[in-house]
Amino acid sequence: MELKRNQRKPLAGMTLYELREVTAKLGMPKFTATQLAQWIYGKRVSTFDEMLNISKSNRELLAAEYVVGLKAPAEAHRSEDGTVKYLFDVGDGKAVESVYIPDEDRATLCISSQKGCRMNCYFCMTGRQGFHGNLTANEIINQVLSVPDSESLTNVVFMGMGEPLDNLDEVMKVIEILTESWGLAWSPKRITVSTVGKKPELKTLVEKTSVHIAVSVHNAVHEERQSLMPLEKIYQIKDVMEMLSHYDFAHQRRLSVEYIMWNWFNDDISHAEALREILPDEHVRVNLIRYHMIPDTPKLRTSSDERMAHFRDYLNGKGITCTIRRSRGEDISAACGMLAGKVKNEEKKAEAKKAPHAKK
Repeated sequence: MELKRNQRKPLAGMTLYELREVTAKLGMPKFTATQLAQWIYGKRVSTFDEMLNISKSNRELLAAEYVVGLKAPAEAHRSEDGTVKYLFDVGDGKAVESVYIPDEDRATLCISSQKGCRMNCYFCMTGRQGFHGNLTANEIINQVLSVPDSESLTNVVFMGMGEPLDNLDEVMKVIEILTESWGLAWSPKRITVSTVGKKPELKTLVEKTSVHIAVSVHNAVHEERQSLMPLEKIYQIKDVMEMLSHYDFAHQRRLSVEYIMWNWFNDDISHAEALREILPDEHVRVNLIRYHMIPDTPKLRTSSDERMAHFRDYLNGKGITCTIRRSRGEDISAACGMLAGKVKNEEKKAEAKKAPHAKK
């Protein structure tokens, strides 16, 4: 019996092994799974009718139980600097955001891995909206395959909404799709995974993949970091960095540190020295990031250009590569820490208007 469309499982997001399970269940030749992977990941088709080297009868069998599962963004907002923020509807009134960042010969897509986030970092809009579930591999890879500039992408960074290592199984599936020959066949060096420091999952990621790692440190002083980033209570950043010191980041694989700069909070030389002391070695790159204001964070202001430059120059003088990252997309709320998912926010406004005792 043919299932309703919303009951059919998406094939996009499945590994080759999973596609083989699908075709075996339907009595199709084993090579049909490879054909499916080529059509979905190589040619990015959205319907079975476009898969011309698969027989019509097999396409009908597939369509009865499955959908390709690629869905275009619901909205797009373009910044003055060329950055584009895409909104993807993930059902139940929720949405996630991805950010396309063109830069000369590079085109990077910043993708989300969760609906909201449970890390609850004080300075992050995603954390403020709470946690509403993990994205599936389908919902993650769809962001890569369905943006208009999909085929021109040179890099993907898991730095959007959510903590990627809090959804490790699905993220690992997406990395497999991105890097295997039957998928997008990318080098792992085109992928960066960012984390606030979930130590056990980070160890798994480092040992089972070759992707670049970015650790959101923001403050190397334990008590101060804990006041902004609750995970510090469980996994101290000095212990996370000590663990990473046992792996090789001296060659093609890169380990970077993300460090948002707050005026008179974490931007003096004592903080620069505290950061230097926890770095595994001189091969780590430090990216200093200007803070982008979000509502209800009165205690935090971005550092001045002079203080950021002083911090950078101190670390460079100690042999640490440190740069100040150029902000992108702030005018469309696409910069670091500003992603929130517009559908959820609009839903809240609608509910407030309906409330019988809503304040005027």
